[in-house]
Amino acid sequence: MGQGIDMSTQTLNSIASKELYLQYDWYKKTFPPVIQQSCDEFFLPGFKFEMIGISKNINALMDKDSYFVTKIRIDKQYDMFFRSSEKAISLILDRVLGKPNRSFNLNRMTDLEAKIITSFNDYLFNMASKLLSPAPATELRRTNFDVIHLTFVIKDIEDAKFGKFIVSLPAALLNPDTVECKDEKFDNTTFSKSTLDVKIKIGSTRFTMLDLKNLDQEDIVVFDNSNTKQMTLIIDDYEKEIKLNPNLGLITPIDDDNGGNNMGANNLWDSIEVEMNAEFDAVKITLGELKKIEDGMVVDLTSIYDNKVTLKVEDKTIARGELVIVNDRYGVKISEVIAQQKGEKAAVPNNEFGEEIPQEFESNNNTQEIQEETPNADQQDEEFDYSDFELDDEDI
Repeated sequence: MGQGIDMSTQTLNSIASKELYLQYDWYKKTFPPVIQQSCDEFFLPGFKFEMIGISKNINALMDKDSYFVTKIRIDKQYDMFFRSSEKAISLILDRVLGKPNRSFNLNRMTDLEAKIITSFNDYLFNMASKLLSPAPATELRRTNFDVIHLTFVIKDIEDAKFGKFIVSLPAALLNPDTVECKDEKFDNTTFSKSTLDVKIKIGSTRFTMLDLKNLDQEDIVVFDNSNTKQMTLIIDDYEKEIKLNPNLGLITPIDDDNGGNNMGANNLWDSIEVEMNAEFDAVKITLGELKKIEDGMVVDLTSIYDNKVTLKVEDKTIARGELVIVNDRYGVKISEVIAQQKGEKAAVPNNEFGEEIPQEFESNNNTQEIQEETPNADQQDEEFDYSDFELDDEDI
């Protein structure tokens, strides 16, 4: 049955983990040599123990694994636990007893196999217990995190097989050294001029399909959802509002009173509105600028204004252009239209006298030529498909 999660326990575990980060070096230097020496003396050399982590939460370590557990009492209050995974026991027994005809199953473990693993754990306990401090005189109060779990990977050097081995020690009997950083190892300002690539979103607006089809060079698209004093920084899944001073040199004195009226739309498809976004291409900023952005400071990103702006609908590139400011909003002056409407009619061919040739009188050769040319025309830099927004009769 599932159990509820105690959030106070999670908080305690998080705090304890921060302590373990600083103590990891002591555990790494203290216990692995003893574990390796015990294994070499008991089984002879052939196995390699490597410590891969420390934890105060045993549940995360034992997930989806079956273990043989040996509990050995230290005194009336404290115990030491040795947990060997099914894979770890299998590779140990393969070397000690030889490879069996069947695969090892922990649920069908024989008395001899259990005796071998238990004896090794007893030998390991006698060696590891020497590293423990004397028990404190105070009465023990059990908590969920009063035990330190050292996780090892045991490997067969010749066969390259491996398994998991966990040693659980009472925290009260340990006196680990803690790494202390007395001096700053490096100056954070060293990296302030290093650059990284980011996306900067300028804004968005609603655009009808009719306006989208008629988009042309030199047109200016004004983004209603934009603010000249801020933009949005995007790094992978991280987004952050940028406070910045607008570049007043981008101001374009035009009247913005002719957009969004849909007067030219003569059917339902043309009047459909889609959301168009504008963002800079491959913007580089320094880590120093990123730190100021994170601190909520006003940032002077003058260099970004020189970058091209890409217009997108549903992450498909529509056009590119240059940033301008119209009244109190950002806009883009189109310099290149990427999307071309699909299904545009091919030019009607003329005869040698300059007269149009009716389709019903075209020769088979000409028809074939037009059919071969049409797909090539469709393949030229087409990144946006207007037909994505077409409606079937039953949808209207």
